[in-house]
Amino acid sequence: MNTVLNITRSILGQPWRWRALETDTRDPGFAPDDLVTQLLLSRGCPRDDLDAHKTPSIRGFMPDPSIFRDMDRAAERLADAISNRESVTVFGDYDVDGATSAALMILLLRDLGLEAKPYIPDRLMEGYGPSGPALVRLKDEGADLIVTVDCGAQAFDALEQARIAGVDVIVVDHHKCALTLPHAHAVVNPNRLDETDGAAHGHLAAVGVAFLLGAALIRVLRARGAFRDKPEPRLLDLLDIVALGTVADVAQLRGLNRAFVAQGLKVMAQRRNIGLNALISASRLTRPPTATDLGFALGPRINAGGRVGKSDLGVRLLTTRDPQEAAAIAAELDGLNEERRAIEAIVQEAAEALAAVASDRKVLVVAGHGWHPGVIGIVAGRLKEKYGRPAIVIALDDNGIGKGSGRSISGVDLGAAVLSAKDSDILVAGGGHAMAAGLTIAADRIGNFADFLEERLSESVTRSIGDRALLLDALLAPGGITPSLVEAMDQGGPYGMGWPQPRIVAGPVRIIKADIVGNGHVRVIIAGDDGRSLKAVAFRQSETALGAALLGAPPHRRLWLAGRVKIDDWGAKPAAELHLDDAAWID
Repeated sequence: MNTVLNITRSILGQPWRWRALETDTRDPGFAPDDLVTQLLLSRGCPRDDLDAHKTPSIRGFMPDPSIFRDMDRAAERLADAISNRESVTVFGDYDVDGATSAALMILLLRDLGLEAKPYIPDRLMEGYGPSGPALVRLKDEGADLIVTVDCGAQAFDALEQARIAGVDVIVVDHHKCALTLPHAHAVVNPNRLDETDGAAHGHLAAVGVAFLLGAALIRVLRARGAFRDKPEPRLLDLLDIVALGTVADVAQLRGLNRAFVAQGLKVMAQRRNIGLNALISASRLTRPPTATDLGFALGPRINAGGRVGKSDLGVRLLTTRDPQEAAAIAAELDGLNEERRAIEAIVQEAAEALAAVASDRKVLVVAGHGWHPGVIGIVAGRLKEKYGRPAIVIALDDNGIGKGSGRSISGVDLGAAVLSAKDSDILVAGGGHAMAAGLTIAADRIGNFADFLEERLSESVTRSIGDRALLLDALLAPGGITPSLVEAMDQGGPYGMGWPQPRIVAGPVRIIKADIVGNGHVRVIIAGDDGRSLKAVAFRQSETALGAALLGAPPHRRLWLAGRVKIDDWGAKPAAELHLDDAAWID
């Protein structure tokens, strides 16, 4: 990748490089492609697959569900439950992926004539994943079959207790697995270590795995003649909640996940799901939601139920038939989200103070008494962004037990490290995937855990930081940054983890006006050499080197600005603005 404008050290201390493929630029007779093609190629799309990626469809990316281990066994057991009118409980997680996975299974089974019951554990009282007492209690209450979604891959003791109690359990998960699997009727997980062809889909969120199980179930029922006198349920109608869970869980938007989100957004725009319709209204969205809205508007509100409120609010919202109930739950989630923001700010301030002391560590591990465990994952993400390295935030209770949540950086597999720490008896419990992990730890083991991570991950963190560069897609004068440019770039989407949103360089520009707005955001008005002006915003950068440079820029000094173009539709006429990631002085 070639350096952009010879910038090897920006204001934030990183080089700028073009994202474009080097092989294309070296081909004899190379001719520039159209903008969308360039965006797709630079994100790793093979030329032969351009058409499929320009209009990602489920048909174009859907694998045969039977390639996954235990998939057919799980589908057959569910089909038996439907035929025999058994009592089924769907045991989910309290985050968005868990809520959407549970809702998908419940809605599909409902369409197939079986009313399944949801069970979402309370984050504070029960913790993550299935517990033995909970599974046995569900059995005692009449459950013939329990389906765990977005959890269960590491629930050895709990599933053994369920086996002894005589209840079948199907595990539908995507978190990393150990060498051995817990005892269950079926474990459907593309990240099983013995998975073969299905391992290519290890980037799926749990809701994506649940969708594939739904497809396998319908196929089994079709073969049994279940639809001879009634229509098949339209599994594609559930893609709206699949898209929501996929984006909110920060799953990589490549392959099948791109199709899930692209097609799911189309379903969501029709606002068929009563609960999602209410949530969109509560989020004050007046246009069809985008992938960004799923991650920053809808997802956080559903998450707020599990973080600081009632853990089952999300699945109740997504499965309700009653518009009035949906509106009430959506309003409650909106209020809980505001409460979550206030709690998060308190924990973040305390965590940042501790992180500043340990900023020389390759992996940040901070802990505090009284921190709300419902916001530690968000705070860990903030620390990761600020310091550019993996971060784990641990909330300690009065009994000396900590609940931790971690977020990682590209190229550093945090989930595997946490699983290894658990296997080394440093943790009480733990697991996750490459970019995120959760854990339970005794307070007196936190130091050992921090040292363990430092030794195990130091090399990969150093390598990741050394390889870091701001990748850019285009160079434009301010006058070229228009709503039509945003619309053109959107055709290369949906964008998200693993399929990054386009980032452009604007300039040369001068800062006409700069001020601080909101929660530490720096807003600037810039003027280019082309005589055009533009608004730009650097979010949460008021106390960083970037914020200081923007606020203190002399009016005569010129800069290059790097960021993502967005539509500002708050005014009477939509306008383009630039959301800044970095800047560089022009000597």
